[in-house]
Amino acid sequence: MLNQYFPEICVVGEASAVEEGLQGIKEHNPNIVFLDIQMNGETGFDLLNRLPEINFSLIFTTAFDQYALKAFRFNAIDYLMKPIVTDELIDAVNRVIQRTAPEQSASKLQLEQLYHDIKNPKQVHDKIAVPTAEGFIIVAIQEIIYCLAKSNYTEFHLTGKKTILSSYTLKQYDELLTSQSFFRAHRSYLINLAHVNMYRRGEGGDIIMSNGDEIELSRTHKDEFLHLLNIKK
Repeated sequence: MLNQYFPEICVVGEASAVEEGLQGIKEHNPNIVFLDIQMNGETGFDLLNRLPEINFSLIFTTAFDQYALKAFRFNAIDYLMKPIVTDELIDAVNRVIQRTAPEQSASKLQLEQLYHDIKNPKQVHDKIAVPTAEGFIIVAIQEIIYCLAKSNYTEFHLTGKKTILSSYTLKQYDELLTSQSFFRAHRSYLINLAHVNMYRRGEGGDIIMSNGDEIELSRTHKDEFLHLLNIKK
């Protein structure tokens, strides 16, 4: 599939076990590694833990269930589901090609958090990896006040008056964070319900967040918001 859709990519080696994979990485110094989770009694994490540094882009290939897949998304790690679908392969490789900076490769901290989340698949996620132009920032969910759409980017507004510009869209964060008590108040805003201080009535109304920012509530989302917070109309 790589030969067919990415002729500029040269497959320099394959491995079926951790030791073989380590030798191949040391010998070929690849730009991209497609890594399975299960490797003949060991795991892809065993391989990564034995590397002094991760200086390549990483795409996991996995047959894990929906809980594990959510862990990959929370930690901003590229993955492909088996059996591998052509369009998903093309999208994943294109994302990697666009991330040319070494600091945009997965960090040890991201991978440690991913391993923890996969081992505890049904727990509530308390952190999220936010991809930025400089690399990845690990953010505690409770520190996120709201997310604001900025074209194809998302601006995180955090406690302590901090902001982060992520290279992911608000739609992607809506899919990730809605189950974590976040609410799409408006097409441009995704709010953390834990940081709502006040609701001001109106056609849609306004939501005052814990940092004092006022967010317009879409009229179409008003009833759902009032129901979630048990507010009478």
